[in-house]
Amino acid sequence: MFRITNSVTTWLALLLASSWAMAHPGHSPRQQATAPARVEQVRSDTENQAAALLVVQELPWLLAQLDQTQSRAVGDKAPEMAKAFEAFVKLKTIKTRWDERYFYVESNGIPVHQMMVGITAWQQQVPLPQKYVGENSWRIPLHPVPAKTPQSAKGHFLRGAIAVAANGIPIFNPLNNRGEDSAAIGELDEFGGHCGRADDYHYHLAPIHLEQTIGKGQPIAYALDGYPIYGYEEPDGSPVVGLDALNGHNDKSGNYHYHATKKYPYLNGGFFGEVTERGGQVDPQPRAEPIRPDLRPLRDAKITDFQETNPGQHVLTYDVRGRKGTVSYTLAADGSANFSFTDTSGKTTQETYSAKRRGGGPKERQPPLRPGENRPPRDGQRPPPRAETRPRHSPRADSKTTQSNIPQLRVTSPAFESGSSIPIEFTGDGERASPPLEWTDVPVGTKSFAIHVWHIPGPGEVKSYWIVYNIPGNVRTFAKNNNSLGTVGLNDKNRREYDPMKSKGPGLKLYHITVYALATEEIPKLTPDTATRANLFEAIQGITLAEGTLDFQYERKPWVGPQTANETLWQSLKYRPIERSSTLPCPWCSRPRRVISSRSFTPIFSGSMTTVSMPLLSNMLWRCRAPTEAHRNLSPATFAWPNVMESIFRERFLI
Repeated sequence: MFRITNSVTTWLALLLASSWAMAHPGHSPRQQATAPARVEQVRSDTENQAAALLVVQELPWLLAQLDQTQSRAVGDKAPEMAKAFEAFVKLKTIKTRWDERYFYVESNGIPVHQMMVGITAWQQQVPLPQKYVGENSWRIPLHPVPAKTPQSAKGHFLRGAIAVAANGIPIFNPLNNRGEDSAAIGELDEFGGHCGRADDYHYHLAPIHLEQTIGKGQPIAYALDGYPIYGYEEPDGSPVVGLDALNGHNDKSGNYHYHATKKYPYLNGGFFGEVTERGGQVDPQPRAEPIRPDLRPLRDAKITDFQETNPGQHVLTYDVRGRKGTVSYTLAADGSANFSFTDTSGKTTQETYSAKRRGGGPKERQPPLRPGENRPPRDGQRPPPRAETRPRHSPRADSKTTQSNIPQLRVTSPAFESGSSIPIEFTGDGERASPPLEWTDVPVGTKSFAIHVWHIPGPGEVKSYWIVYNIPGNVRTFAKNNNSLGTVGLNDKNRREYDPMKSKGPGLKLYHITVYALATEEIPKLTPDTATRANLFEAIQGITLAEGTLDFQYERKPWVGPQTANETLWQSLKYRPIERSSTLPCPWCSRPRRVISSRSFTPIFSGSMTTVSMPLLSNMLWRCRAPTEAHRNLSPATFAWPNVMESIFRERFLI
């Protein structure tokens, strides 16, 4: 082993020395000044084991230098691709290098322009530098190869980057990881970017503003298949015509390229060239490293300012219905960050996150409290869920098999973590949308998949919310509200649809999403009208190759009325029963509206008569048939009154 180590280090040293001797005068002075000293040290200490081990530890550095030296020595002329990045190389905000196959872009992931301002759907992430360097740099093919079958980005590549901008900032799919248009729902700032769960800043729209720096006629970005992305015009300034479904076409010389557009798909709508999709993203690509937990969206928040007050010190300012909050943070040299959160009530909390912990500081910060809201217990303080949890080492409630004798799929969702609370949009209290899913570790021979969403309300009981089967075997991602893949079976209400959870009982509930990998393209003897839970399990006996389950929680909260609600309404409800059909003023627009209840009752309100429990609310229905601006401005912070009412209407009333 000692001889092998000595031989390797000696070979590397000699090869590196010869490479430096051949290098043309384009290397940085720092490399020319320090590299010979390192080589001389290696040569003089090759018979010393300690020195040999030291060099082995520096193998990544040596290989990186060797790769860069050889790539420059291939030819004095830089590849055409380098011109798009040259302006930002001169600004020293990025570094580039290349070899015979790839062009590499290194950056810290932070652009020089204003960030975050204008975002109205904020997940409480802020821009933190990333280490897109060395082996973790962006890699673009220098010689793109047209794919036999171009791939659309709609429903694919919903994670990670699909392109790299000329300033070294990654560009993600215009559709977020739930399959929604990020720009349309307010997730993006004025430059078309925002921060991901790792506090990594990236674009979702074409960065047209870069033309002010690089000049028109140059690509503003390169897709990860190696083809350039131009702005709204051709390189010669002529109008763009004849784009294909991927937002690209050939120029007069037959060279393919993409264009930015003001409508979806905004940039490359997929990949004309060859790429590999793995785990819902282009593979390989750099990793963003989080230092703190990702947080919940802060409803009604709009980011109004983001400033770097001093080097390494930043302040983000947001507004929630006229009240200001701030997030201030300071970056330390060791990669840690000190955060100061001031919510809209003026309360300030401090957190320190260490880069070494990779995933969080000492405590997970929760969103600021809203008026009338109680803070839920932190993890470790919450009482365990009721006896609804399925046993881990006994036959599963939704399966004929045990977890110990069948291979396991890894089932995840880009919308929530395993064991966490499901966002309200996927429940009966929100949009009633089916959640996005992903699965990996699929066994060889899988021809199709089936999905089952279920819950154990009590001993010996199982409730089925959603069944989808005959999902093609090459599918690994299932987008939000996906209606194009597979066949929908019957839920417990005998309906072929997703039945979002809306438990009437109090307390935290545990739900499950199970995915089955099956050995046949279609499940025999199962039709949409007979695809109940029981029939599904009977039909997949003997053809199930693997299965995996994603657990999540949900708890219905008491409904909190708006602070500006019409007090006359609450007084009238307090002092007299509501008949089966009455006319009272709408609490938002004050117009007379009809109230319908399943029975007469006298509601009991608490405090200022603006809080009412969901069981009580479910006994009445407001139908405001002419929504006004006041209705449209409602949000989940006030429990999305029209959505709740519509949900109750569908479930309980026929008008």
